[in-house]
Amino acid sequence: MKMTRVLWIIQGLLALLFLFAGGVKLVMPAADLTKQTPMLSAGFLRFVGICEVLGAIGLILPGLLHIRPGLTPLAASGLVGIMIGATAVTVMTGGVGMALMPFVVGLLAAFVAYSRWKFAAAADAYPKRV
Repeated sequence: MKMTRVLWIIQGLLALLFLFAGGVKLVMPAADLTKQTPMLSAGFLRFVGICEVLGAIGLILPGLLHIRPGLTPLAASGLVGIMIGATAVTVMTGGVGMALMPFVVGLLAAFVAYSRWKFAAAADAYPKRV
């Protein structure tokens, strides 16, 4: 029970973070968007923003609505992929110290993905009560 609460707190914080980050990428002008990372195109960064927003929704809605809760670990896994890329780009452009934040966020998303997969497998192992 305690682990479920911890997971929901982490999922909520990650969802807020990715909704904000993705939303900013979607509304920011293209020139401002590529100013910090000129090696990435504005179109690619907008695509990443859409993926972040959808990932944030996928962290919360399936468990909240009890519809397809197996989508939550998939959303978290997709966000891990985004954070691997963010860590790599940050190391190349801002140094190792600056890459600590996306690395930690990626670890939290990986923790959510693993834990939710583990809980889903445990729930499927037991027959449902009627």
